Amino acid sequence: MNFSKSEELFKEANKYIPGGVNSPVRAFQSVGMSSIFASKGKGSKITDVDGNEFIDYICSWGPLILGHSSEIVYKGIEKVFEEGITYGLATEMEIKVAKLIVDAYPSVEMIRMVNSGTEATMSALRLARGYTNRSKVLKFEGCYHGHSDGLLVKSGSGTLTYGSPTSSGVSEDAIKNTLVGQYNDAKMLEEIFKIHGKELAAVIIEPVAGNMGVVPANEEFLITLRKLTEEYGVVLIFDEVITGFRVSFGGAQEVYNIKPDITCFGKIIGGGLPVGAFGGKREIMEMLAPLGSVYQAGTLSGNPLAMLLGFNCLTYLKENPEMYNKIEQLAIELEKGMIEHIKEFKVEASVNRFKGMLNVFFTGEKVQTFEDVSKCDTKVYEKYFKLMLDCGILLPPAQFEGMFLSTAHTKEDVEKTLEANKKAMSLL
Repeated sequence: MNFSKSEELFKEANKYIPGGVNSPVRAFQSVGMSSIFASKGKGSKITDVDGNEFIDYICSWGPLILGHSSEIVYKGIEKVFEEGITYGLATEMEIKVAKLIVDAYPSVEMIRMVNSGTEATMSALRLARGYTNRSKVLKFEGCYHGHSDGLLVKSGSGTLTYGSPTSSGVSEDAIKNTLVGQYNDAKMLEEIFKIHGKELAAVIIEPVAGNMGVVPANEEFLITLRKLTEEYGVVLIFDEVITGFRVSFGGAQEVYNIKPDITCFGKIIGGGLPVGAFGGKREIMEMLAPLGSVYQAGTLSGNPLAMLLGFNCLTYLKENPEMYNKIEQLAIELEKGMIEHIKEFKVEASVNRFKGMLNVFFTGEKVQTFEDVSKCDTKVYEKYFKLMLDCGILLPPAQFEGMFLSTAHTKEDVEKTLEANKKAMSLL
């Protein structure tokens, strides 16, 4: 497959943009390639600047649940361009989107729009600290909550630990109040709360981790977490930037039947445009300015363009709940076929799936924690990725990112993907 134009653009991009990309995963370094430059997308397909067409399982990392260039999502967009894409004033559409989200999530009584998932999680933690008048927060290894300083932290030598920075430019002081625990370790939770429970303002977690591949939390772990946070008066924050409106209309919290105190959103609620939001209990949310003492602001928050696309997308999903079953059934077919090929060709690999999200991990062990993920053979994934790409299948260009399906994917797409997967597995 020819990528000459992409390679030329990547060389040019490196002159002006650090690493040639505006988000690291686009650099394709993890799979030993230069970036692929997209030119257009329609439905389940994406076309690059060299004219190569792929069945796309990136879906812009989650938000394109209705596929590329959806006429449903884009409906009315011309009117927004004609009338104004930003005013610096409130608009009625912000209320409509807020109401859709509040109606869909019983744990959310009020919501504040922002412009990214990073803003949402950063603001949610500030709000939790203001509400509890405490400083410490707990996150879990392998869960990604954006790139604010206090969350760019990894665990130290033990499972109960203060962390160390995962990025240059993040000071020890910035993460001094961030504890890091092991995902899916309920016993560890008991230990942390016994020692630090009365100091914790918040616990933030992805109920389905989507940035170490796809790793769902086990039910015992989440039930224990909810019990302990209630017992110690700690704000429980679900980061549903990826899973919100994707794994079900009510998100992962609906699937697990667990109500957090604050939920962070992104991706789908903007229909593919930059967006984020955080919402929760009224008594907590009323701590925000202009009502309360916790400050948060954003000129482009709730802008008319993102709100229209989000409203269109969410309304369609609300009115067509069968779409979730369609997406999941396609994901199940992929999962079954991939597992069959893994067994047939005796490849050291496993598959994780949660609803319409899935991941092939190149390790023979069941993947439940970040430690399990760390044992994956990334070189084998690199070879697998390129073999699939040669067959017209675009997977995430990193072992530790998940696959997303959309309503635009078809049985024919899945069949073609499994044909490619069988060929790839036979060559590994």
